[in-house]
Amino acid sequence: MEELSYSLHLGNDKNKSKRARRTAKTNDTNTTSFNNNAIQNHQQLSKVDKHNLRKYDDEKELICIIKGTSSIVEDTKNLYLELFEDARIKYNEKQTRNDRKIENYFNHISNDNKRDLACEIIIELGDMDFWSDKDDKFKKKMIEVFKEQIVDLEEVVPNFKISNATIHFDESSPHLHIVGVPFKDGMKNGMEKQVGKSDVFNKISLVNIQDKMREYCINSFNIIYNLNYTLKAKEEGRNVDINVANMNEYKKFKREQEKYKKQLKELNSKTDELQNESNEINDIINNLKPTITNKNNFTISNENVDKIKKYIEQTNDTTSNLRDANDINIVLKKYEYDLREHSNEVRNLKKKIQTRDDRIEELEYDLNDANETIDELEDKVSELQKIVDYFKELWSKFIKFLQDKFFSSNKYDDFINDLYDEEILDDNDLKSIENSKNNEKNDDFER
Repeated sequence: MEELSYSLHLGNDKNKSKRARRTAKTNDTNTTSFNNNAIQNHQQLSKVDKHNLRKYDDEKELICIIKGTSSIVEDTKNLYLELFEDARIKYNEKQTRNDRKIENYFNHISNDNKRDLACEIIIELGDMDFWSDKDDKFKKKMIEVFKEQIVDLEEVVPNFKISNATIHFDESSPHLHIVGVPFKDGMKNGMEKQVGKSDVFNKISLVNIQDKMREYCINSFNIIYNLNYTLKAKEEGRNVDINVANMNEYKKFKREQEKYKKQLKELNSKTDELQNESNEINDIINNLKPTITNKNNFTISNENVDKIKKYIEQTNDTTSNLRDANDINIVLKKYEYDLREHSNEVRNLKKKIQTRDDRIEELEYDLNDANETIDELEDKVSELQKIVDYFKELWSKFIKFLQDKFFSSNKYDDFINDLYDEEILDDNDLKSIENSKNNEKNDDFER
């Protein structure tokens, strides 16, 4: 039973620190050393639009849009309205300050350096080797397979809605680009419904998503193609491909091998013929008669001479072909041995890389959680600072009110002393009040 590889890759970023994310998201020239292939803002979404829809080379006949339109940007904006507009309106209705209202949630998230604007998922079934000899008609049947995949994905991940899905046929294998928006609902702070990539896609959920989508994909493939393929086991660690040049050379040898297998089959047939002719030649030789003049010489007809010559010629030709076929098989076996050795080295390296990547990923998630906690605390500190500033201003107004109300009256000093006795005012407050009184007197004197 033949096997196919399957991959579901979520575009992500390694910009886990606030500084890195801010640099990647707000840098207009998009020149940053921080690795980033997530869709964090409007600018990056536009680049995905141009790449996925082949707008930079206008080769649109090599793609197929199976969900959305010819503008991923507009598709995503419309999805934002569908998902978040009601929550935005409700949120704004509760706000007493205009500066806290959200006019456009798409623009709001695009300018927010803490959250991604959208996500891209790439799905591929079968590798370059599988698709290399398939014609366009066979490849185009993947449209129906991928259509089922986008339905399956929204079923497996209900908190992820797809704005655009486009298939590429112009690369080594047909693959699907999905752009969508993950969201979280029932939030108590801010809008009730918000963008929520880290809530929807994390290390654990991605494994479950990939496992389910793998099974759905191969089932759809077998039904639509009327085949009976199984899936290759999930690869551990990052995929390490054989060098393209080596792979092409290997395929060349494989083609040569098939050609010589055919020749070997023909040679086997010729060998059988040679065996029959060999028996005939033996009969000719055994039936040779000595000449009358010399018993060591034998007479032979011209017809038999021609038969012997033909036999020798066939034997030489067959021997030469056998030698060539044997040479190519020796070379191919040597190449396959080297390839196996190379694969063993790659397998060992992949295990080491996997161990390292697992550790890095754990640290990245820990760092991400820590940064999110810091962000939340910074937001709380900011809110508390606003409250403190508000009460400071209120207190200043209260002191001013007391000064205006009681300054001209003898009750003023008694009232201030009572506040001091009750520890409502302290020495600093009394000093501040006294300074204010002196300033008022000076102002009166000047007037």
